[in-house]
Amino acid sequence: MSLNWKEIDLILSELDLAGSQIQKIIQSGFDTLAFRLYCRGRARSLLVVIRGGVCRLHETFRDIPPNDKPLRFCELLKSRILNGRIEEAVQLGCDRIVRCTIRRGERRFLLYFRLWSNAANVMLCEPDGRIIDAMRRLPKRGEKGGGYYRPERSAGRTNAPYGVRELEGEGSFNEKIDRWYAEQGGVLSLEALRAEAVRRFEGGIMRLEAALSRLCEKEAACSDAERLKEYGDIIMANISLFKPERSGVDGAAWIEADDFYSGGGPIRISVDPEKGAAENAAAYYGRYRKAKSGLDGVRAAIAGTEAEIVRQKDILERLLSEQNPFRLKKRIDEAEREASPRAGAATDRERKRSGLLFRRGDWLMIAGRTAKENDELLRRHVNGNDLWLHARDFAGAYIFVKRRSGKTVPLPALLDAANLALFYSKGRNSGSGEIFYTQVKHLRRAKNGPKGLVIPAQEKTLSVKLEEWRLRELEACRE
Repeated sequence: MSLNWKEIDLILSELDLAGSQIQKIIQSGFDTLAFRLYCRGRARSLLVVIRGGVCRLHETFRDIPPNDKPLRFCELLKSRILNGRIEEAVQLGCDRIVRCTIRRGERRFLLYFRLWSNAANVMLCEPDGRIIDAMRRLPKRGEKGGGYYRPERSAGRTNAPYGVRELEGEGSFNEKIDRWYAEQGGVLSLEALRAEAVRRFEGGIMRLEAALSRLCEKEAACSDAERLKEYGDIIMANISLFKPERSGVDGAAWIEADDFYSGGGPIRISVDPEKGAAENAAAYYGRYRKAKSGLDGVRAAIAGTEAEIVRQKDILERLLSEQNPFRLKKRIDEAEREASPRAGAATDRERKRSGLLFRRGDWLMIAGRTAKENDELLRRHVNGNDLWLHARDFAGAYIFVKRRSGKTVPLPALLDAANLALFYSKGRNSGSGEIFYTQVKHLRRAKNGPKGLVIPAQEKTLSVKLEEWRLRELEACRE
């Protein structure tokens, strides 16, 4: 349930934001902002949530974790209003739109919080209403950079039948509403997030336990491997008496012999009548070796599955013990990635297998040593502005230098990559050679050509000599 306009009025009156300095801005997700404010000797955190059904603005007493990656709107706010002061914070009529007037230096900005469940948004505007940017860009509404937003023109008071909720507990309305949303605030409440954690992880744990049960059954089946070896020994001990008999029911063949492993009683051993005693014994020995080898693998898989079950249960237990709903939301997302490393790790390993990686300072170089690796790198691992290098007139590796935003590849990194291109080519023994280089976007695949073959355009040429000291340093930097 989102805040109504009377509750917003009460929250703003309790906060008295005028004069507050904005010391920190955090965007933990695409719908959650937090402002660390300082005023009259007191620090406080203002929380703004624009998720449908739980739109709100109030003081929070819980830690708001930042997003792992910088988010566009948060970075904009930092560049414009961080360390600025709030001159005024008012609700426009009963429209559930809060306008904050913020001054930083000589500039003044308007920050609007529209707390509508079906169309919530946060917009930073110039004083004349021109939108600098919006947390949610909505071009159909004109809510994007360069548009205009002036809700004051339609704002007004009404006698809508809303009231302030009667909430349990001690403290101000801000404290009560913060507790209420943590406990009952829809998808962002502790109850809902814990249920989501259980839903996400218990299914995986149950699947692992089912897999463990199947592995245990397989282990039991493989544990009879020694008996297969005994059958082979018994056949070889009776090689001179090897005369298979056939069943009149299903045509199966067998021999009867004394089982000297279990006391000498007679047993029947299934055999292939088309083969001799030595061949049948060899077949049992082969099955024994395969079963024994499989048993080691099954036991290793059992140990790994048991450890994975314990690990995922531990992750779930840690999630359920978290008391901060915002931190819990972030940890659920992190833990889901952590809880399924097998698929992700396999993908990473496959990517690492596509060529050799060298990290020299801030520059990453990738070497594709074969036509298959060159093709894989071109298709999946490089971008148009990455640099491509290849030894001229020699078959060999493609070397790629990954671009860095706003940076040009410096000469030392270019020489590193050129040495790699020559070293991983058939021109290595010559000790020197010419290297083509251009950006990946200037490469064109050869029509009907072999895998990985490209035709460069706008290429430049660099003459290099193999430098042993450089190659040794690059080898030390290989990942």
